[in-house]
Amino acid sequence: MGTYNGVETALSFGYPAAELAALRSGCGVFALAWRGRINVSGKDRVRWLHNMVTNNVRDLPVNHGNYNFVLNAQGRILGDMYIYNRGESFVMATDSGQVETLINAMKRFIIMDKVELTDVAGDAASIGICGPRAESVLSGAGINAGGMQALEVRDVGVDSIAATLIRGPEQKPGWFELWLDPNRAQDLWNLLVKNDAKPVGAQALEMWRVLHGIPNYGQDIRDRDLPQETEQTQALNFTKGCYIGQEIVERIRARGQVHRKFTGFVFGERVPALGKYEVEGRALAEITTIARVPALEGEKDIGLGYVRREALAAGPKINLNGIEATVVELPFEI
Repeated sequence: MGTYNGVETALSFGYPAAELAALRSGCGVFALAWRGRINVSGKDRVRWLHNMVTNNVRDLPVNHGNYNFVLNAQGRILGDMYIYNRGESFVMATDSGQVETLINAMKRFIIMDKVELTDVAGDAASIGICGPRAESVLSGAGINAGGMQALEVRDVGVDSIAATLIRGPEQKPGWFELWLDPNRAQDLWNLLVKNDAKPVGAQALEMWRVLHGIPNYGQDIRDRDLPQETEQTQALNFTKGCYIGQEIVERIRARGQVHRKFTGFVFGERVPALGKYEVEGRALAEITTIARVPALEGEKDIGLGYVRREALAAGPKINLNGIEATVVELPFEI
């Protein structure tokens, strides 16, 4: 046990490398104790929320979702979340550490609107299941995930356990989440393990996250970063009209690009520290995450972060205060 994303959770079940292998080639099951949810209700919820976030939630079909940022007026990212249209309400799924900040920031813009924001994370437990065999494991447990689109929501039930099943985004292949009564979470966990899902801890999940190039808010994305710097274009809709920070996002698009981009790094025998690196007083790169992952030959040290675009003119290798790093496209091919 230990702390991951600010909460106490299982870090491993003894063999993180084997747990990562299950996520990559089999099926792993894990607790998502650090995930939170905000319910958005009220008759003005559609118009109000559409004007608050970077993606088009007004036209979301019922039981479908998309990825979004919330920006400040300067276009900096205050938080990220997946938003799902549940018919009578929207559900914003994000890390629990963002919930209070997002509610406080967004409530400031409820003026005469009939909108309520409610922290509902305590109402349900979250179980994740991931891997190329995830759908068949769910089927074996009596849960039909067949034909689900990315970020689709489906109400399911098995052995008197009612749950909400969500298919992950395209950036998370083989990923599903189950939201259910906390009192039945252990029963469902046992059922999934009985059908060959391997218990996975946060250490393996972190390696999987880095390998897939998925940024973590508060670590890889901060409130000083601009949306286009993060390379998470799936969060942006350029035809939806006005929202907070939209003018900055549109100005960047018209200009063509930002000066730096979110990317992957592969390190050699030496690994740099987290932080910013300069050359001749000018910003070169910033390392935000480092992970050691299993590879075909031993282990590799890899990282996530940002690099100045012009720094790549001479090739993918850069020098970080005497430490060589190779810039690679995401996700990693290791």
